[in-house]
Amino acid sequence: MQDENYIIETISVGDKLPNFKFNYYQDGKFQKGSTDQYLKSGKWLILFFYPADFTFVCPTELEEMAKYYEKFQEENTEILSISTDTEFVHKAWHDTSKAIGNIKFPMAADPTGEISRTMGTYIYEEGLSLRGTFIVSPEGIVQSIEINDNSIGRSASETLRKVQAAKFVAENDGQVCPASWHPGEDTLTPGENLVGKI
Repeated sequence: MQDENYIIETISVGDKLPNFKFNYYQDGKFQKGSTDQYLKSGKWLILFFYPADFTFVCPTELEEMAKYYEKFQEENTEILSISTDTEFVHKAWHDTSKAIGNIKFPMAADPTGEISRTMGTYIYEEGLSLRGTFIVSPEGIVQSIEINDNSIGRSASETLRKVQAAKFVAENDGQVCPASWHPGEDTLTPGENLVGKI
């Protein structure tokens, strides 16, 4: 249930991503950043929300994203993992967990819940975030939203596939990607000639 004194209209597909500022942990350092710093460099951006450090499903998801990080970078995409923990807790987790120790992408801190609230993943009764994945184009437009119950883990390979599909349609005007599309496979050109033919 939302706090009646703090209601924010959440983000939808097609909306412009606000410029969030945050502290984060990466490469053994505490740093300050913003979502705009990645978008202004022409990158696609994944906001990867999870409930909390030192939990159970979270390290399996983050470790899998870490294994795919190079593939995301090949797609000119940055991953920004976000929880309501501080950057200091991120460091402690990174230093003590074998799975989390593999992470090279920025681990952002959202201790006030401002980013999670705005993106619609915040659990008000718990002060934690749901598992939310947002794919954002370099223009700052939200292209895909996935929000799961915290008992349901996500798939890094499917997130990568969605990024590849979003990039393809952005670069190929008039083309769309059918179910389970992967790069190199056939796409579709919507039009009256396709009506009833699929």
